[in-house]
Amino acid sequence: MCGIVGAVSERNVVPILMEGLRRLEYRGYDSAGLAVLWNGAMRRQRRLGKVAELQAAIDADPFEASVGIAHTRWATHGAPAEKNAHPHISRDGLALVHNGIIENHERLRSELEQLGYVFSSDTDTECIAHRIHHHLKTHRGLFDAVRATVAELEGAFALAVMSQANPDVIVLARRGCPVVVGLGVAENFVASDVSALLPVTRRFVFLEEGDVAEITRSGVHVLDRDGRKVARPVKESELSADAAEKGQYPHYMLKEIHEQPRAVAQTLEERVANGRLLEAAFGPDATEVFRRTRAVHIVACGTSYHAGAVARYLIEQICRIPCYVEIASEFRYRNPVVTPNTLFVSISQSGETADTLAALRLAKQEGFLSSLAICNVPESSLVRESDLVMLTRAGPEIGVASTKAFTTQIAALTMLVVALARHHGADAERERGLVTRLIEIPGLIEKTLVLDEDMQKLAERFADKHHALFLGRGILHPIAMEGALKLKEISYIHAEAYPAGELKHGPLALVDADMPVITVAPNNDLLEKLKSNLMEVRARGGELFVFADPDSGFESSEGVTVIRMPKHVTYLQAPAVYTVPLQLLAYHVAIIRGTDVDQPRNLAKSVTVE
Repeated sequence: MCGIVGAVSERNVVPILMEGLRRLEYRGYDSAGLAVLWNGAMRRQRRLGKVAELQAAIDADPFEASVGIAHTRWATHGAPAEKNAHPHISRDGLALVHNGIIENHERLRSELEQLGYVFSSDTDTECIAHRIHHHLKTHRGLFDAVRATVAELEGAFALAVMSQANPDVIVLARRGCPVVVGLGVAENFVASDVSALLPVTRRFVFLEEGDVAEITRSGVHVLDRDGRKVARPVKESELSADAAEKGQYPHYMLKEIHEQPRAVAQTLEERVANGRLLEAAFGPDATEVFRRTRAVHIVACGTSYHAGAVARYLIEQICRIPCYVEIASEFRYRNPVVTPNTLFVSISQSGETADTLAALRLAKQEGFLSSLAICNVPESSLVRESDLVMLTRAGPEIGVASTKAFTTQIAALTMLVVALARHHGADAERERGLVTRLIEIPGLIEKTLVLDEDMQKLAERFADKHHALFLGRGILHPIAMEGALKLKEISYIHAEAYPAGELKHGPLALVDADMPVITVAPNNDLLEKLKSNLMEVRARGGELFVFADPDSGFESSEGVTVIRMPKHVTYLQAPAVYTVPLQLLAYHVAIIRGTDVDQPRNLAKSVTVE
């Protein structure tokens, strides 16, 4: 989604701003722009399309500057157009860039128009610029005017503001969206992501929720949400300038497994704030679409199909509307019956999966209410051809076996669940509870990653096996399916997954001492039934490996190995959390077996053929 870069320096900052924008392109955007100050004058350049278009415009008419802000925009309020691109400018040379969504923008616009402000865009952002200018009339400087303005804003935002009247200052504000200050020598920087600034600094100050900050060449001044002066700690980044490198990890897959807390957090950033989901993050028409939605039809392939299967449980459990999940290659070769007001959802990491794209194109002919893409690649065909979009923002995923793309898809789909629930009976308190559980997921994944060493040891017991069985019940059945897929993809061990209640209907015939049975067992309503299913395995001499909540009542014994998961993982959180140790187990089994973890045989990252 949107990206911010800014700089205050004694050197020319235009190349720094442009390189920062290029490094934020992975977030997805439809326009780019920058505004700079030089010798007291402001200059702005904006272009619809890619950063390369903006660079071409600058190259055609070069300029230099010592202070500037820049932005890549993904349209929410106002269609993709140059007039809606950032930065936005108010009177007297005040410029602003903004990530996030302002929910009370209509009221602010009406009040500002009555005060005589003329709007040149359709965005919520321009309201902020004019409001800050209005407050400058009664406040002593830009910093105080920004503080007065953010107190009036509802929603999520990261702001960077500069003014001709204060030409050596950039003022920042954060609520619900990340913003970081990069520290230099006689220069300082700002961005929405540290990756944008790695070429110029490794030292960062992370603003906290509610902070307002002022940066100059010589320092950083921060007030917290209560107006108290605070000193946020300086942190040294361990990231390299090239985020697609393996770094300290021996394989991309292991790196990407460990990146999941940050990746899921990035999926949620700018989309939730103050206990609410900002549904405009799905697109300008999202509210009307979700209001009219009476059923959901999801199509996907492989790992993405498993994410869709998780969403089905959540949509029907929480929203109480029907949800159908289908493998894309099957959907495209039948004659589907579409019920009125059904939302069509396609899921793909690459956005170029041939079967999923074909399914979307078929759906457009079949009378669906609207189409929504859940995808990691902003420039992809799936994103361009869908009505609504939720980018997962997982960052580059190099390993063929998907890990962080999967958990970020679950996070994006869970946001869809919250959005639909708002229009299907969930009140503000219910929504706040769902959002709270959602934003706890990155921390729970972080806690689960401590099992890495345990999974390395456990893997030794799988290395000589030829088959494995994965079991789960309810919403954890798709996670068992994903665990089996990961093991077969990279270790080449044949693995299958079943709902645990299906054991007695056939798979139990395969169970013996040479068939390990892996089970995911959160402490939920199906736990007691799951225990009964597992006793059937032990009675046939099968060896059990149980990933269990500490309060589930499972204990290790002969033939039963219990792996303790974090406590109190809720129904909403369990799918993302319980998939992590299964990823680690598959990885370590593959290492012992000596297979090519990142590029397993016969597989490709993006399946662009039928």
